[in-house]
Amino acid sequence: MQPTNGFYGEFGGAFIPEMLYPNVNELENEYQEIINSEDFQDEFRNLLRDYVGRPTPLYFSKNLSEIYQTNIFLKREDLNHTGAHKINNALGQALLAKHMNKKHILCETGAGQHGLATATACALLGMKCTVFMGKKDIKRQASNVEKMKVLGARIISVNSGSEVLKDATNEAIRYWINHIDECHYIIGSVIGPHPYPKIVAYFQSIIGRETKEQFLNDYQALPDMIIACIGGGSNAIGIFDNFLEDCVELVGVEAGGLGIESGQHAASLTTGSPGILHGSLMYLLQEKGNIKEVYSVSSGLDYPGVGPVHSYLKDRKRVRYESITDSEAIASFKLLCRKEGIIPALESAHAIAQAEKEAKNHTSDYSIVVCLSGRGDKDIDTIINLEDSNEKF
Repeated sequence: MQPTNGFYGEFGGAFIPEMLYPNVNELENEYQEIINSEDFQDEFRNLLRDYVGRPTPLYFSKNLSEIYQTNIFLKREDLNHTGAHKINNALGQALLAKHMNKKHILCETGAGQHGLATATACALLGMKCTVFMGKKDIKRQASNVEKMKVLGARIISVNSGSEVLKDATNEAIRYWINHIDECHYIIGSVIGPHPYPKIVAYFQSIIGRETKEQFLNDYQALPDMIIACIGGGSNAIGIFDNFLEDCVELVGVEAGGLGIESGQHAASLTTGSPGILHGSLMYLLQEKGNIKEVYSVSSGLDYPGVGPVHSYLKDRKRVRYESITDSEAIASFKLLCRKEGIIPALESAHAIAQAEKEAKNHTSDYSIVVCLSGRGDKDIDTIINLEDSNEKF
């Protein structure tokens, strides 16, 4: 899906400080020329195949299908190098920055997967890497932090605000403003000022292209439904994009936290309203012009807004957006571990939990594809230490 003058309907745009306009304009101008060049495309395709490990499998989950009494398929982004879909965009943008002669890469991260993917891409391409991460997320995602350090990245702990993804993004943008010439900022999701949502969606669209080709080749049809978790929204738009014009139901799953009624959640599309954050007009959790504090057991979904593409698709009613609570996600995390031998990221577990709900409304010949956006090695300590777990994991 392409924006019109930087907007998806009324959403998007570039609401940024004046001094950032030269960088954003440079990115917009060079992006189209570089990604259409044969040299870039050849190098990127080869890296996706030989370094990242694409295409990722579309796996028929026999055991979940028997439990849910519906055909469940998993798009295995957890099998990518670094363990999540984030490498698709991080590697693409780092390669783009290299073609733009940038030497220093900045990024923000919540669950650590985008930071890990960016640090990996920078190590491969010989670029300096600085990662901004909330203090709370650094504690929750210690294993990913150590991996980033091993790869040569500098980690900057963000102690402001709620010490999570939103605050890390704020600090990354501040740093970028003060180091304009040398740095390229790799945003990890379909958020931020234009052209970032367009660029991230392009690099993640490989997920949907592969899914459509694989399903058509194996079953000579399209799936009935596709489900993906929603934080900023990159894995979701990546798998949705190639199905927007098809007769396939699309469902995005936000973090319901402790329950919508509790106020401790990150369900911006479910309960939010349009507003501006990090340079873009999108649905936000806000009150009287102030951004609300958000909560999720999943660091990667712990963000008070969602990208302009999803905001537009919500208003168009092309995608249905639901929410899943922490307890529902944890139950699905354990189920997938024990029934399929797959340890999913807590983010992805939200999508698995929604698949269970959807399956109850359909017959055994109905087909649901779930984007398994990442693996859950990073979340094991969180699961073990959760006070509300009913049993030791």
